[in-house]
Amino acid sequence: MELELPPDFHHIAPKGFSYEVKQFKRNLSSIWLLNHDFFSYTSEVPRTIWGFYDRKKKCYYAPINATKQGNKVDIKDTRCYTSMRLNLNPLERLLYE
Repeated sequence: MELELPPDFHHIAPKGFSYEVKQFKRNLSSIWLLNHDFFSYTSEVPRTIWGFYDRKKKCYYAPINATKQGNKVDIKDTRCYTSMRLNLNPLERLLYE
């Protein structure tokens, strides 16, 4: 079952990518990032898990992997490629945040 992106999902898919939302559990949706470039090893569109969204609580979760949700995250702390937080040292944090 394919669903729509949550109303507060502010990311725009990068060029050549799109998002897909599927029901994961009863109140939990999985958000996938699809890569539409050509790959010689597959005819299917490669996908990666962006994160999870709880429709009842209206909150986001980072993925541990494609089948397991991790910790709750603030949508403001996520990026268009993933909801996982960056593990930056102090210099990188200064440069990239």
